[in-house]
Amino acid sequence: MQVLDSFLDAMGNTPLVRLHTVTRGLRPAVLAKLEMLNPGGSVKDRIGIRMIQAAERDGLLRPGGTIVEPTSGNTGHGLAIAAAIHGYRCIFVMPDKMSQEKISLLRAYGAEVVITPTSVPRGSPESYYSVADRLAAEIPGAFQPNQYFNAENPRTHEETTGPEIWEQTDGGVTVFVAGVGTGGTITGVGRYLKRMNPGVVVVGADTEGSVFTGDEPRPYLTEGIGEDFWPDTLDPTIVDRWVRVADREAFLMARAVTRQEGILVGGSGGSAVVAALTVARDLGPDATIVVLLPDTGRNYLSKVFSDGWMRQYGFLEGPEVVMVEQVLSAKAHELPPVITVLAHDKVRQAVDLLQANGISQAPVVREGSTDVSQFVGSIRDRELLERVFRDPDALQADVASVMAPPIPVVEWDAPVDAAFTELERAPAVLVAKSGQVLGVLTRSDLLDFLAHRRQRPSA
Repeated sequence: MQVLDSFLDAMGNTPLVRLHTVTRGLRPAVLAKLEMLNPGGSVKDRIGIRMIQAAERDGLLRPGGTIVEPTSGNTGHGLAIAAAIHGYRCIFVMPDKMSQEKISLLRAYGAEVVITPTSVPRGSPESYYSVADRLAAEIPGAFQPNQYFNAENPRTHEETTGPEIWEQTDGGVTVFVAGVGTGGTITGVGRYLKRMNPGVVVVGADTEGSVFTGDEPRPYLTEGIGEDFWPDTLDPTIVDRWVRVADREAFLMARAVTRQEGILVGGSGGSAVVAALTVARDLGPDATIVVLLPDTGRNYLSKVFSDGWMRQYGFLEGPEVVMVEQVLSAKAHELPPVITVLAHDKVRQAVDLLQANGISQAPVVREGSTDVSQFVGSIRDRELLERVFRDPDALQADVASVMAPPIPVVEWDAPVDAAFTELERAPAVLVAKSGQVLGVLTRSDLLDFLAHRRQRPSA
């Protein structure tokens, strides 16, 4: 029987696919290495298990230990899969520019996620690097793989990804292109390919606001590439040419590859393709360019593939898009932003809370927290009335035993269309930012906003 021993054995040997449409008019062959077909959906799956195995061999990670890692999401997914199989606890620290899809996916594996501000320097105590360092130092038995300084990162690609590309092209690859974040992929693959053929040209795709191409460090929106420092895992002597790609170029190319080639990629994949096409314009038909597409666009549906989000940042032309945050800000603020009921409260307490605040519904939380993961259900006066009318003893029951499903969640920076879609099915939505609930929007809130929109200067 052809059966894998574990999910981790599905790692690697991702295919090469020729690009046809976005390369029209160019002479070289441009081949895409589809790393989104790894088990966790990204190239970072390759290094997750290898870093864990190395830590186990060196005695740095023992049974029952905790893995703490600063990540833009994808490394966390790879580590979380390996940790789930090996039985480790995981805590991942992410900057707040990361998509909600990435955060939710990490939590789906049982990992804990800590969100930190993007717009702080690396040395700030609030940066995601510093927070990860602090947690790793404070938690007994914690280990930080630290992909930015872990030699297993480039070594993994030198031993796996590079040989795959060489074999798949029968040694015919002449140019290798990849986005650069930790630098592990481009360093490891580049070392192997140059060892096999010193003439292979290695091209790094960088983003505006990154130090790799000499920019002053500043915030940018492309996830997973660019840095405000030089990681130990990047050997800059391996990179023969750099191509700087702006956010807008990266995102529009990601959408083009998805819609024209049928390959759903993220923004960093868009950056890599822009760099590959830039290089291809100067080369002839004998060149074979391999561009590594690091992850799937499913991680960015609420951003790169949202017309409203793209228009909000000026990446798409079109009519003004009203964002969910505008509707929330326009609400009257006589009440607290979020009124919640605890799952272990009694129904009588929940009824008193609804009446005291003059509201007809409220979310139910496990604990008194605004973290999205704590919102486990909802209560509505109509359902409570029916339950209590038929069974007066229900007033003494725990809210958890009578609650309805959770209220839907929309992101604060989503277009109001997203809230409208949910409100067609549910009477209210929760508005979240970086995994924290900011407030509640009801159908009447949206209707009031639309009815008075022209009277509000902020609209």
